[in-house]
Amino acid sequence: MKNKLFEPLLILTSAFGATATACAQQLPNIVLIFMDDMGYGDIGSFGASQYATPNIDQLAAAGMRFTNFYVAQAVSSASRAGLLTGCYPNRVGIQGALSPTAKIGLNPKEETIAEILKQRDYKTAAIGKWHLGHHQEFLPLQQGFDEYFGLPYSNDMWPVYYDNTRNIPPEYARKLNYPELPLIEGNKTIKEIKTIEEQAGLTTSYTHKAIEFIEKNKKNHFFLYMAHSMTHVPLAVSDKFKGKSEQGLFGDVMMEIDWSVGEIIKTLEKNGLTNKTLIIFTSDNGPWLSFGNHAGSTAGLREGKGTSYEGGQRVPCIMKWPDHIPQGTICNRIASTIDILPTLATITGCNLPKMKIDGINILPLLTGDKDANPRNIFLYYFRGNSLEAVRKGNWKLVFPHPGRSYVGFQPGKDGKPGGLDNDFSFSGGLYDLRRDPGERYDVSESYPEIVKDLEKIADEARQDLGDDLTNNRGKNRRESGKLSEQNI
Repeated sequence: MKNKLFEPLLILTSAFGATATACAQQLPNIVLIFMDDMGYGDIGSFGASQYATPNIDQLAAAGMRFTNFYVAQAVSSASRAGLLTGCYPNRVGIQGALSPTAKIGLNPKEETIAEILKQRDYKTAAIGKWHLGHHQEFLPLQQGFDEYFGLPYSNDMWPVYYDNTRNIPPEYARKLNYPELPLIEGNKTIKEIKTIEEQAGLTTSYTHKAIEFIEKNKKNHFFLYMAHSMTHVPLAVSDKFKGKSEQGLFGDVMMEIDWSVGEIIKTLEKNGLTNKTLIIFTSDNGPWLSFGNHAGSTAGLREGKGTSYEGGQRVPCIMKWPDHIPQGTICNRIASTIDILPTLATITGCNLPKMKIDGINILPLLTGDKDANPRNIFLYYFRGNSLEAVRKGNWKLVFPHPGRSYVGFQPGKDGKPGGLDNDFSFSGGLYDLRRDPGERYDVSESYPEIVKDLEKIADEARQDLGDDLTNNRGKNRRESGKLSEQNI
């Protein structure tokens, strides 16, 4: 017998399953808030302490928390490519974190969330960190967005060391080739950010631009992609939140992010848009653990940013959509940022991209269908095109691979990086994530049939997307965008 709490929603879910008409008629506004380097344990509703995130927690109380939610890869550019295209980033030729010297970007032939929503005349804005190519031909206005305001890449990609001086040690000599941080509006740089004090105004500036966009488009259907530069190092916070938390600068930054979320919520409420808006709040990858007290928390998950272990790729996710997403619920099914595009396409009645994507429509999860399980398999790619792990249900098979490890190294303090091993030799293993989310206990010898099943899934993925670990090119990968000759 089904839970009576879900009966009205199940009726709605059935309608969604049969046709997108009901959703398309409503055409909700969409606010997608994407954090940077925020870990699984960095908001109150996921276990954070010593600072408060009441606005984000209220989203969770009024919506749904996802406990098995994954980014496409555990690093900035790759993660954002996956989110906006609905593809594993290696399918679209994006890997790692693009530097200010990169001559590539997201291929304009790829269709982004913003571009598919244009089928329904959505007004679109990207605010904050982009990191999918800093040259004009790759910027948001060329990828389906009507407006853009923000940084084209990470806020540490400037000629300043992590102590906020220009005394750059030899091991970070690449920074000497980086320009001052460009703050871009539209396609033009409107300001060069040269100091950490100037960075301290970014969260407030982003928030004001977001409010302005909502106010301007309150009578239109809109998509706001709000990609914060924080909590990526170097951490910077405005005076109104400096020293306000019990967890130092990181806590202060999180409190300001929570304020920003609250300001967006208040703007929606003021304009009567609350019930007409789907809000999604998540992060691009786990915490950069080598930065110690300037990094977030994995809440006990293994490793962190830059790894295919759970601490790198599992992130908090909250979705709120009144009258559609049941209040105060938890979803334990597997879902990913790559599933957002096809889900939004279903909700709005838009056609999917013409080229193959990897995302799956997870709308039945949002609407409370307890029997739904649209994504039972997830592929953990990293280091370009290395298939480092495969998950099916509660089982995760990790393949032997070289990778980043923070274990055994002293973390940094107050903004300076600590140690790590970027070429640690992981032996792999089989993990039962329901009992062992920290991936501590290899049970492969006890479950050889599970290993065999997951290896078969991996072999199929290698034929499709390739795998550097097994020297397999793959049949269905596409190229990144290359800088045109006149702009080289």
